[in-house]
Amino acid sequence: MKKLTTLFFLLLLCVTGLHAQNRGDGLMKQAKSALEAKEYVKARYNFLQSYNAYALAKKYPEATEAGVNVAKLYHRENYFKEAFDMLNKVDMAVAQGEMETGKAMPALHYETSKERLNMYIKLKNAARAKEHLNKMEEFAKSLNGKNTDDLLYSQANYYYTFGQNSLGDAAINKLIETYQKEKDYEKADECYRQLINTATRTNNARLVARTYERYNNWTDSIRAITAKDELLAMKAKYDESLNTIDEKDHSIAVKTGIIVTLAILLCVLAAALVIGFIILMRYIALNRKLKKSIMIANEHNSLKTEFIRNISAQMEPTLSTLDQKLPAVQALRAFSSHIQELSDLESSLSERYEMQDNNVQAFCEKVAAEVKEEMAPGANLVVNAPKISAKFNPEEVEAVLRHLLINASLNTPEGGKITLEFKKRGAHTLQFIVTDTGCGIDEEYRDKLFKPFAEVRDLTKGDALGLPICSLKATKMNGSLSLDREYTHGARFILEVHDK
Repeated sequence: MKKLTTLFFLLLLCVTGLHAQNRGDGLMKQAKSALEAKEYVKARYNFLQSYNAYALAKKYPEATEAGVNVAKLYHRENYFKEAFDMLNKVDMAVAQGEMETGKAMPALHYETSKERLNMYIKLKNAARAKEHLNKMEEFAKSLNGKNTDDLLYSQANYYYTFGQNSLGDAAINKLIETYQKEKDYEKADECYRQLINTATRTNNARLVARTYERYNNWTDSIRAITAKDELLAMKAKYDESLNTIDEKDHSIAVKTGIIVTLAILLCVLAAALVIGFIILMRYIALNRKLKKSIMIANEHNSLKTEFIRNISAQMEPTLSTLDQKLPAVQALRAFSSHIQELSDLESSLSERYEMQDNNVQAFCEKVAAEVKEEMAPGANLVVNAPKISAKFNPEEVEAVLRHLLINASLNTPEGGKITLEFKKRGAHTLQFIVTDTGCGIDEEYRDKLFKPFAEVRDLTKGDALGLPICSLKATKMNGSLSLDREYTHGARFILEVHDK
């Protein structure tokens, strides 16, 4: 019981966490949209709600991002107390996550310390700003250099704000050297522009003048480097053009050889076409003979069918003179009738039966009630059909089901169970399923079930034409009759009907 309770609570926590994460994602998206639209109050509210959702789901990186954005929007409006309180909540949540997972999260502490640094810079509190800059440097060591660029810019911002211009220059120079090694001149240019904005914001005229001078010198050097790069690029293109010319000369020579080869192949192909035409004419002649043979075979087959019908008709007067109570006479009469029905079905196989709407449950119960009188004694027949409407031919479906149910009763011992089921497999696919718990069908007879005249039989024990007739009727209903080979507790036949 305790295990089940624990499992239930774990499942409840998982579902709650997933819901909270999804809610956090939606709120984060709304907050960013509001921020882009400069709707700062709305953005702050959505970031705060997003933080609460992520914290509940224990998604600490997402919660930290949302919480830091809340603090930024607070201190943008000089609500420093609220901003610091928000950052304290984020740090407490991250600390809880570290305790639960046993893993340090320096990247998240780095972000909260960075935001505190920016606020203390705005408040002109050098000591507290330096304290959080030192924390950022400690956290950055654990990140294997991933935050190097951001840390250098934060250092430069701090040093320039509080008049330590030489240290600021050192940080900016290091940052710009990194960009220049990577040839990322756009980031270097942006770095200079941010530095000028910082100097302007702190009213440091001397820093503004020196930065403009350094920026202009840097721009001139980049232009020279860029011009050299462009010259090298043009030289590379020139060399590439020469290589292209050589390749084209080689290509022309190759194409000339190909043209000669193609001309030879064309001659060979023309000869092959002539030979192919001769072969085709012979094939057409043979095909005509084959068509004639097929026509003769079809004609013979038609004659055979007609002959079988005539035999059935000719047997009837003779059978009428015999004692109708004799099993052999009854078997011959049934055999004659089955042959006639089989022949009629084969000759009209392309003609489909008409379909109509039927109440499935009432139809199945009616068939079961009528067939019970003909079934072997002791058979237990169960109907499992829903009360729905379906389109099929009731007379022919009833004939097939009647045969299947009577066969099932003959092969099911007393006390056994026979089931008539209905299932809808698709918009236009219906299945009537007859299942019994009898002896089943031996493997050697399964392939012969739906083939007429597959073996010589004693007609008094059945002519084995019932299932082939039922199979042809299923075909005329745009469906099929099959044996479920996977069912091993007796026999299961599936009549599938398509109403279109």
